[in-house]
Amino acid sequence: MRIAMVSEHASPLAVLGGDDAGGQNVHVAALSEALVGCGHEVTVLTRWDDNGQRQRQRLPGGTQVVHVPAGPRRPVPKDELLPYIPEMADWLAREWSQRPPDVVHAHFWMSGLATLLACRQLTDHGSRAPATAVTFHALGRVKRRHLGELDPSPPERVAVERRVAREVDAVVATCRDEVAELLADGADPARLHVVPCGVELERFGADGPRSGPWRPGAIRLLSVGRLVERKGVETVVQALALLPEAQLVVAGGPPAQLLAGDPNVLRLRAAAAEAGVLPRVHLVGRVPHDRAAELMRAADLVVCVPWYEPFGIVPLEAMACGTPVIASAVGGMLDSVADGETGVLVPPRNPDAVAAAVRRVVADPAARHRMGRAASRAVAARYSWDHVAAATESVYGDVVAPAALPGPLVPARTGRKDR
Repeated sequence: MRIAMVSEHASPLAVLGGDDAGGQNVHVAALSEALVGCGHEVTVLTRWDDNGQRQRQRLPGGTQVVHVPAGPRRPVPKDELLPYIPEMADWLAREWSQRPPDVVHAHFWMSGLATLLACRQLTDHGSRAPATAVTFHALGRVKRRHLGELDPSPPERVAVERRVAREVDAVVATCRDEVAELLADGADPARLHVVPCGVELERFGADGPRSGPWRPGAIRLLSVGRLVERKGVETVVQALALLPEAQLVVAGGPPAQLLAGDPNVLRLRAAAAEAGVLPRVHLVGRVPHDRAAELMRAADLVVCVPWYEPFGIVPLEAMACGTPVIASAVGGMLDSVADGETGVLVPPRNPDAVAAAVRRVVADPAARHRMGRAASRAVAARYSWDHVAAATESVYGDVVAPAALPGPLVPARTGRKDR
């Protein structure tokens, strides 16, 4: 199949760790590379935001990345990109008019809108429109519920998401909680599929180097990811006041040399000072994946307690490393973390619950190690990118007309997930 991945703000080439660069970038890159490995031709189309980039370049695994001219050729916060989506759609329609892909998989709601607008232009001009799928990665109605007036999303987001879910051929949700939200918002259940995100098992595994800046004898807690408020790092900081033997390492945000002036870092340090735990909180800044894996293996627990989370890659990466997690009982973590078996689920924004869970797990080292081994096995069994690619192939096979395909589909290695 010829597959187009539209990802307007989340490029697979982006440096991770900023406010708009995280799990979606990883997902698009890894899924594309896995599908190339299955024999498909995959192109990722993302907004051109840097004059220093070539318009077309190829990733090591074979995915082609195409930078679409839409809006200024500089970084723009994703919540300010909506005015440039029609321009992106016009370019996509021209790109696809001569040789359309078999399926377009849009990532995020604005990519879904760009895809629909481009496909409408194709059909209006008598060209064949490809099959369409979308993964939202986050739902506006959920974000608005949790952030209220702090939500920076454009006011049109919820209505556009509803339209995209109604008009695409398939919605590829990453967890059952997202399906429930979509159904409550009137989505057609026949269009809904569940395919989780994956983990790069070659990098995140129980065997490998382990290191970190914890002092000997401390309870080693680790938080990895963006430092925006909704990620809940402040909840972990507040829990430290109830855990006098614990130290927290926070990996994420800007590079170490830029930590001093970052507003999220200043907010977290102020919270740590207020809780009386500042000497026990170590912010190390953005780290590469290999370094993140070393920290995860060395930690006693990885704590990931966002207010809400569409899926949650970090808990899976930690579990793959054989480290149990303390995770919020929200979103995709309700699927990925087996409470009491591979980690502990706690209510979001609840430092007391986090502290109690930490004490319970570290009190029994043998049980903690069993939990870590179970976590590693669970991720290997369900969340490799080969499994995710096969399940995604199955969805594409449901929506692509057989006459549009140049040859037989690569056989899927797993069936469709829960609807």
